[in-house]
Amino acid sequence: MKDLPDRPPAELLICTTCRRGQEVAEDGTRPGAALYEALEGSMPEGVTLRAVECLQNCEGGCTVALRGAGRWTYVFGNLHEASDLEVLREGAAKYHASANGLIPWRERPQHFKKNCVARVPPMEG
Repeated sequence: MKDLPDRPPAELLICTTCRRGQEVAEDGTRPGAALYEALEGSMPEGVTLRAVECLQNCEGGCTVALRGAGRWTYVFGNLHEASDLEVLREGAAKYHASANGLIPWRERPQHFKKNCVARVPPMEG
């Protein structure tokens, strides 16, 4: 991917309270927290990883949001902490590379095409 110094930073928000429908012991690691830990330190340049509590998609598996200034925000669900790491890194890199957050349909990871929970327009200045 080309160097994109003119692109504003993007954030990948990970719901660390997601249980993905599982019973988790009070002191156990929730799937959302495991997803965050698995991605920590391995995000593409220009993308910051941020843990958040509850993105209100509790029945939809592990949930994340991609956002950035002047860009559309996307919320994706049904993610797995072991098998969807590369999908998230690839999607985050493509999101950061876009000028407005809109990744062309054909370029989106397959998981993003089928598991988009919401798309929110950028705030108007």
